[in-house]
Amino acid sequence: MATAAIFSSLRRRRSPSLEAFLAPVDLTQVALLQTLAAVSSELISCFSDKPFFFQRRNSRSLIRKMEIFLVMLEYLRDSGSRSMPSLPSTAILCFKELYLLLYRSKILLDYCAQSSKLWLLLQNHSISGHFHDLNQEISTLLDVFPINDVGLSDDVREQVELLQKHARKAKLYVDKSDENLRLRFFSFLNEFDNGRIPNHVDLRLFFVERLGIRDAKSCRSEIEFLEEQIVNHEGDIEPTACVLNGFVAITRYCRFLLFGFEEDEVQLPSRKQKKPRKGLITREIADTFITIPKDFCCPISLDLMRDPVIISTGQTYDRSSIVRWLEEGHCTCPKTGQMLIHTRLVPNRALRNLIMQWCTAHSVPYDPPEAADAPAESFSEALPIKAATEANRATTTLLVQHLANGSQGAQAIAAREIRLLAKTGKKNRAFIAEAGAIPHLCKLLSSSNPVAQENSVTAMLNLSIYDKNKSLIMDEDGCLRSIVEVLRLGLTTEARENAAATLFSLSAVHDYKKRIADQGGAIEALAGLLRVGTPRGKKDAVTALFNLSTHSDNYARMIEIGAVTALVGALGNEGVAEEAAGALALIVRQPIGAEAVGKEEMAVAGLITMMRCGTARGKENAVAALLELCRSGGAAATERVLKAPALAGLLQTLLFTGTKRARRKAASLARVFQRCENASLHFGGLGVGYAFAGNSTPPNRDPRFADDVSMPMSISVQVL
Repeated sequence: MATAAIFSSLRRRRSPSLEAFLAPVDLTQVALLQTLAAVSSELISCFSDKPFFFQRRNSRSLIRKMEIFLVMLEYLRDSGSRSMPSLPSTAILCFKELYLLLYRSKILLDYCAQSSKLWLLLQNHSISGHFHDLNQEISTLLDVFPINDVGLSDDVREQVELLQKHARKAKLYVDKSDENLRLRFFSFLNEFDNGRIPNHVDLRLFFVERLGIRDAKSCRSEIEFLEEQIVNHEGDIEPTACVLNGFVAITRYCRFLLFGFEEDEVQLPSRKQKKPRKGLITREIADTFITIPKDFCCPISLDLMRDPVIISTGQTYDRSSIVRWLEEGHCTCPKTGQMLIHTRLVPNRALRNLIMQWCTAHSVPYDPPEAADAPAESFSEALPIKAATEANRATTTLLVQHLANGSQGAQAIAAREIRLLAKTGKKNRAFIAEAGAIPHLCKLLSSSNPVAQENSVTAMLNLSIYDKNKSLIMDEDGCLRSIVEVLRLGLTTEARENAAATLFSLSAVHDYKKRIADQGGAIEALAGLLRVGTPRGKKDAVTALFNLSTHSDNYARMIEIGAVTALVGALGNEGVAEEAAGALALIVRQPIGAEAVGKEEMAVAGLITMMRCGTARGKENAVAALLELCRSGGAAATERVLKAPALAGLLQTLLFTGTKRARRKAASLARVFQRCENASLHFGGLGVGYAFAGNSTPPNRDPRFADDVSMPMSISVQVL
């Protein structure tokens, strides 16, 4: 295996004691023996006293083998310092192979020491197989090793020969008690799958007495570890992600059944909290025997490149590595030392395709860069097995009971767990509402506990994504008012933002748009959040205002309260400009809306800027808003739009490069100008007649309805 590939695998694990493995293996005889002895000694000291809960016998057996290797290595090292003759070349090759075996042993022992108990239980056969594979490779190494030619003392030689004999006879060992526990865990899954809830005593015996999971915190850690495996390795794990979801649901149920609510820590969820990805043991061990082509490794990190990019000197690096290099203030090429003419990064798609083909051919997992930041909830919409659904239903019953009758801390925890359950699919959202959670969550919206309030409003948001729950939320007495109060006066920023997102979700039903707008303080708070909120808060606010603006009865109230001013101001914010332009295009259809937008000094300029620099949909919304402003705002509004600088060129560009709908709107706007008696711009060169003759407006029709009036928006509600 190439040194770069070894380093690549080592760097990915970032274990606390990796330093011992970073020494190069191409050393002199004495240095090689010293390195191997140091690595063996560290491995033994790290793991000899570690209490392995599973794989105890396999782990102890592997450590004992390492201890015998250490005895031999120390003897040869010390003999070498006394001018011992050179080792035969076969022995040198065996010692280099031993270097890899020590590394693989460390990975495996580390994995058994750091993984969750439930995960190790589910992987019992696989991990036992890895221990057996290592033993087979040790046996092969000892069969090749020239014991008679290296000058071992009698007692050391006797130990090595005994190890050789035992390694030859060793068979795959799967601990029977561990295997019985694994089968018991599957039996709980079967019980839930058959619609039965396992006995409380049996669950306690399994989790508390047999596994030693004795409190809520350790149980939650088990759940998080299992969820991490589903997120990071969906499609290449056994059991499958769907089955693992069932085990997660069972463990979550036991977490509340066995350990209750009071002892848990009550914390606000941390946004953008990322956990380190834990590799499958199969991948990590396989990495040690794959020689990665040099051209596929980043010259900076020595890792296999996931997103190769070319810099100005023509050299290729992995994007994350070169970006970090540039962010540290360097202005030269790391490999050649040349000054960079510019810092643009050009994707090397040809090399990336070659890397993907090589990874496929060698069964090496390859994660595309865009998958690295996939939302954590992406796995959760997979079709659940019945056991997961039934376990979640049982958990919901416990949670709703504590929402209704628990202490303040228990209610906050129950709201948080309902929030998490409501992320995971339509079925969960349905039976959470059926269990009666919404009235109790509604009461928590006015809680003085910021944790309870934030979790309850976010749970309400996640529940509202299921259409049938929207009516339950809107019909619950005082619920809409409480959501608006959280939006106005919420105790945390995220609570206010999620309240805005909840209003957006509810306003997807046309009949609810006016009810939301008429709720005192709703539009004012959304407009305020659009002005001064965080980027995500502004996005939540503008999408909600857009939805409300699709109901014509809301225009007057939105104008009166200042939402139009906030929307015009948002045209200068790249993150929300597209939706703001779309909302303005709807509002200006009515004369009262056109008049309000016309009074905004920066409205036309903002829309023109959007036509110049916006997204394709943003340009479409901007030209639609200007067209509707001319049609509904009268001569003054038309003249104001007409005088906008560079409009003729922008319209011409849009006629040839815009979306289909944008081209129609641009042609209609050009015709409006042509009909103006005092137009100062001439559009003869626009060619608006040849492709858009069918869009001309009959004299007896309201020109506002000449074009399609739909405002397609690609907006979805994010579960949180």
